[in-house]
Amino acid sequence: MSLIKYQIFSTVMMLKSFTKAAGQLGLTQSAVSHAVSSLEHDLGFALINRDRSGITVTREGRILLPSINAVLQMDKNVHQEASAILGIKKGVVTVGVFNSISRHLLPKIIHEMDQRYPLVQVRLYEGNYETIEQRLTRGELDCGFVNKLEIKSFQITSLKKDRILCIVSPQSKLYHQKTVSFDQLRKQPFIMPAFGGNHEVKQLLAAHHCKPEIRFELMEENAILAMVRNHLGISILPELVLPDHIAPLKAIPFSEESFRTIGLATRIPPSPAAKCFAEITKELITKLS
Repeated sequence: MSLIKYQIFSTVMMLKSFTKAAGQLGLTQSAVSHAVSSLEHDLGFALINRDRSGITVTREGRILLPSINAVLQMDKNVHQEASAILGIKKGVVTVGVFNSISRHLLPKIIHEMDQRYPLVQVRLYEGNYETIEQRLTRGELDCGFVNKLEIKSFQITSLKKDRILCIVSPQSKLYHQKTVSFDQLRKQPFIMPAFGGNHEVKQLLAAHHCKPEIRFELMEENAILAMVRNHLGISILPELVLPDHIAPLKAIPFSEESFRTIGLATRIPPSPAAKCFAEITKELITKLS
């Protein structure tokens, strides 16, 4: 069985689309569909369910996908190690990022990668904590930004402590306070961030036994800020997701130290390209801290 069939199947599963996979791989959609069908014929069972609503992976495809991604990763490592032996830093690193990383830190990291390792191609997948971790464990990403300190089979490099702040409008009775306690949130209309999974805001509220009156639950930070700006409730957000200027809103720290830990998860062992990315990421964040 050829690696190109594995690569095509893996890309289709990552993008959930034959058309998008064809575009990324520089192939026609029919060639992608034929390659997946050929792989299914080789294996003797279906990997993908196809219907009018789209595509989904079969049970057998779900079982095989991590092994297929592991084979592709080892092939990529061989080529990158060969380049390293020749003294050339060359390869591809696929990175999972979430919104606040994309907005504040990623441009600087990519710029430095371009300067120091111009032959290393960085591919990005943007998602929430949950989807990034899922794609890491399925072998679809070389590394990814996470809010955990431990994921099985991955090395987590702790990068930054990001303060978690209470966001209020001028009409809030909390507006003129220097700090806010969790007890003060209990009877406040609340806009809950929907970052995916049991994220740090939910964890923080649970740790302090605080159950605010949740009015809305929204994924997009600008939408949350708009709700607060229109006096529809207060919210809690990590500092890195906030724009440079949020006036007339205020971001008030909590009286109890509250933060999320941002880390970079890299598979063990990391590819040479992933090592380069991790090295630059840690170096830049240390400088910025």
